[in-house]
Amino acid sequence: MAYDSVLGALADGTRRRLLEHLKQHPHAVGELAVALRVTQPAVSQHLRVLEHARLVQSTHHGRRRIYTLSHDGLGELKRYLESFWGDVLSAFAADDPSPPDPVPAS
Repeated sequence: MAYDSVLGALADGTRRRLLEHLKQHPHAVGELAVALRVTQPAVSQHLRVLEHARLVQSTHHGRRRIYTLSHDGLGELKRYLESFWGDVLSAFAADDPSPPDPVPAS
């Protein structure tokens, strides 16, 4: 189940905050640490988890490592959640919350 690592990675609030920052534009570890007020080693550890889940990817620019969002992991999660969508729609249709037709007056 490829989405397991994605769900595990997203379970942590700091990692979700990292993704929010990376959604804006690519960042170096140090920039993310300052923005989130988290130590660089902690940010690096969180980014490793996100990279393992294929939610981020990194490239080297000199001595710096720049992180960007990767849509691979999000695609796996999206496909997993969409697999429930047909069942959800069927359940809504079965419950049919619309008001009943009025009873004709006799």
